[in-house]
Amino acid sequence: MTGERRIEAPRETVWEGLNDPEVLRAAIPGCESVERTGDDSFQARVAVKIGPMAAKFTGKVQLTNINPPVSYTIGGEGNGGAMGFAKGGADVALEEQGPTTTLLRYNAKAQVGGKMAQLGARLIDSTAKQMADQFFDRFAAIVSTPPEAAPTPGSAAAGAPPRPSQEPDLPPGAVPTPARGTEVGDAAPVERLGAATLIGAGLAEHAGETPPGGKPATLQTGGHTSHERAPKRGYATPVAAPSPGLSIFQLLPAEIMGLPLLFWGGSAVFLVILFLLFVLG
Repeated sequence: MTGERRIEAPRETVWEGLNDPEVLRAAIPGCESVERTGDDSFQARVAVKIGPMAAKFTGKVQLTNINPPVSYTIGGEGNGGAMGFAKGGADVALEEQGPTTTLLRYNAKAQVGGKMAQLGARLIDSTAKQMADQFFDRFAAIVSTPPEAAPTPGSAAAGAPPRPSQEPDLPPGAVPTPARGTEVGDAAPVERLGAATLIGAGLAEHAGETPPGGKPATLQTGGHTSHERAPKRGYATPVAAPSPGLSIFQLLPAEIMGLPLLFWGGSAVFLVILFLLFVLG
């Protein structure tokens, strides 16, 4: 079984991950434990399910032909009790394709015996490939370096003018002043203070609060001045529409003896016509 996988991480980081027991335990499907037994050896316990059969394997792994951080050879064997045994090895090579990109290539061979061998080579091969894909997906997710966030349009990093909230603070002791050429900027300091006071008083009255100075709002009522507090502003009270005049037709009943008034009117007209036909005819 051969394959390759592109991993977004420096080659040294990938190499360290391949030799880290905790990284291997988190990446191997069904792995319960990985312990280092020497500088170039490990011991692992893995739960494996192949078709209808499931078992726990205890295996030993030995590393040879070590060439950090370029390549090494993995050799090992595992015992699954009544399910059988497995042994084999793999050649692993790391190719540096950039500062943060590594291409991992592997070439693995394995032999199985016992009840596992009775399941058929096709089922064993498909299970092994599935476990390999799961391992490299998890391994790449653990060791990959997240890409740097690209500057968003309109940000200072993208070259756009900074927002007001992003502008640097003023130097110590500096006081912000209105720009010249504007109505506020050309006004005298006393005029600016008076305008600000009037604006504050208007806002306070609008909110129903006491204006600056603690004086109630002044009302003009009937030619004299009243110092009663101005009523709090709100929505206008709706005025009821005038009721229409009483009509004589509203006094007539809508029905007589269960029949509409139109029926009785039409019947009366019909009788009058019949009377005129018989009398005048």
